Amino acid sequence: MPPRAKKFIGVFVLLIGVMAYAFAVLTVGQIRMADAGPLAQLAFFAFFGLIWIVPAALLIRWMERAGPPR
Repeated sequence: MPPRAKKFIGVFVLLIGVMAYAFAVLTVGQIRMADAGPLAQLAFFAFFGLIWIVPAALLIRWMERAGPPR
């Protein structure tokens, strides 16, 4: 696949994925952490706010990989 097509697909997957992930974490956090203290909420949202970096980095690595030689 040409690098340009990979980047085009990757940008949309990243945008949709981050939005879906944020919605899911906020929904679960609101339900599960409603009665938790502020430190527990901070830990929950800090952890899940940073963990999305792992799949994003893998996607970006895939986008940047060289395509087949022409």
